[in-house]
Amino acid sequence: MTKPIDPIVDADLDAYVDDQLDVGRRIEVEAYLSNHPDRAARIMSDLRTRDELRLALAGAPRMTRHATNDAARRLERGLTQRRFLGRMRRVAALGLFVAAGWFANAYLGPLTVTEVIASAPQPAYVEDAVMAHITTQLRAAMSSQPEVPEYDPEEIRASTAIVMPQLPADWLVTDVQVFPSKFGPSVEMAIRTNDFEVLSLFAVRPGSFDVVPATSVHKADVTAAYWQIGDVAYALVTNKANTHELDRAAIALADTLY
Repeated sequence: MTKPIDPIVDADLDAYVDDQLDVGRRIEVEAYLSNHPDRAARIMSDLRTRDELRLALAGAPRMTRHATNDAARRLERGLTQRRFLGRMRRVAALGLFVAAGWFANAYLGPLTVTEVIASAPQPAYVEDAVMAHITTQLRAAMSSQPEVPEYDPEEIRASTAIVMPQLPADWLVTDVQVFPSKFGPSVEMAIRTNDFEVLSLFAVRPGSFDVVPATSVHKADVTAAYWQIGDVAYALVTNKANTHELDRAAIALADTLY
């Protein structure tokens, strides 16, 4: 028989004596013992003592001398000590590993994969708001598409169930249109202001009830600040990238809806 790849160690011999090896490993141990007579003699003695010990513990009639019983006790202590030392080595190794982990955690930071903090995806209606803003600018450049600056907030509310915020006194409405969107009718309002020049206010019912504070995003070369109050969502869209001023304007408009 060829020499086993996994070498035979004392733990294998102890497990052989304790009947804790599978058939394949027992064959490898027996092949090893056949080439090492001195180890085989010790194992045979241990096996005999083991069997005598089992008989003694089971209360069977004594079939051996007292010396054999003493040897059995010594063997039991020896085997127990070897197993105990083996367990202690494993426990010590585990303790060192845990201690190293605590040290690294305390001085080098947590040894874990940190959670990636990703920004929340923008609502789908922001896409419609940007498209409405671009379309409104396109209409403003066409002489055949007259602007409609007059609008009735109550009529819009009655027809679309959309409540429009109250605009600052210095904002000039140049066009108001009802546009289709993924969520149904929407309101697109073109406004001229001193701070933003061209500004669009978009409003739609997105089909969900929520409260979302004003949040700025950059999309398609424009800047939008969107928010939601209840079942109506809003978005301010401008060509300028002044997000700070746009956020302030969005917050001010949202306050008029409470």
